[in-house]
Amino acid sequence: MRARFAAVLIPLSIAPLHQISAQSAAASTRTTQLVSMFSKNKHVVKEKRGVRMEKYKDVRSEPVVRQDPSSYSGTYDGGMGFVLTLKAGRDGRVEGSGQEPVGDSDLSRIFTIDNAKIDGALLTGTMIFRDGHREKLEGAFMNRTSKESPDDPGTTKFGLGLITSPKYASGLTIERLFYERASP
Repeated sequence: MRARFAAVLIPLSIAPLHQISAQSAAASTRTTQLVSMFSKNKHVVKEKRGVRMEKYKDVRSEPVVRQDPSSYSGTYDGGMGFVLTLKAGRDGRVEGSGQEPVGDSDLSRIFTIDNAKIDGALLTGTMIFRDGHREKLEGAFMNRTSKESPDDPGTTKFGLGLITSPKYASGLTIERLFYERASP
């Protein structure tokens, strides 16, 4: 009986070690926190004067950890004028640039990415704008599956979920933004 018990424990104890080798424990914890901010579920049913109105939205996000960080390289589009271009090396170091809208105008702020790295699915670094302003860059590479009804199989998109300081675009205040991969 002990042999069976030990045989069950060994595979379970090896699984987390494999995950840790692809991503440090601290990065894994932070990735999980970030990815959870990009998941949501809403199901509301209202009935008024015999008319039933139903709204359903289910978005599930999962981190994408790749063995080769250079495979995250590419252009990412956040919509509303938010664009990010990343060039990652096999060692996890990242160079990049991007632009974001300035309020509700047609103007954009251009930035470069400095001191950036990828640890598992976690991207960290600093955005440096042309005027010298600096902002923290933190996000996670993920797959987001969106369903419009309980029976909908959903649409899955790969991209980068970024947490930012409050930004204003198209009349909205944005503190997190999903950048869908536009091209490799």
